[in-house]
Amino acid sequence: MTEGHKISTLANSTNFQEELEWLKSIIRKTVLKETIKWGTEVYTHNGKNVLGLVAFKNFFSLWFYNGVFLEDKHKVLINANEEKTKALRQWRFTSKEEIKEDLILQYVNEAIQNEEVGKIWKPQKSKAPEIPSLLKAAFDKDKKLKSAFEKLSPYKQKEFIEHISSAKRDATKQCRLEKAVPMILKGVGLHDKYR
Repeated sequence: MTEGHKISTLANSTNFQEELEWLKSIIRKTVLKETIKWGTEVYTHNGKNVLGLVAFKNFFSLWFYNGVFLEDKHKVLINANEEKTKALRQWRFTSKEEIKEDLILQYVNEAIQNEEVGKIWKPQKSKAPEIPSLLKAAFDKDKKLKSAFEKLSPYKQKEFIEHISSAKRDATKQCRLEKAVPMILKGVGLHDKYR
């Protein structure tokens, strides 16, 4: 959650109860269907998440799941976490006076239209991490090791790559490689025993 704020659902919120009810009454004027997901109100269209309604300690907000595609002519939307959030946009309110029904309906209806035409954020595939030279050399010496490594899921491959390459000293890298080889040959992930 953003900025360490605790989410309150509409049902449990004592903050902004009247304001949240008013927002809900506005949203009900659209084709969106209300549901509860992740402990909060979420509004869907054709089974797809369009917006959420949440209250925090100091503000309440509308969350547009694909808000990145909204025009935001009135500059009311924010990205609550620039480093991690790609598509979600949030419209924060701190008082009833900030709720402008016509404006909210414009944004909600645009979000519905975007959903209907398929404007949906698709996560970018992260490129595979570079295999450390020490591991490459081990693959050159042992084709079975290379084959076993390639059969591992990308997630498990990444774990081994990061584990080996994150060591600062060459001796530590070598030690980590030696411990990883039998696991790779067995098809076992670095952290499988903890799962």
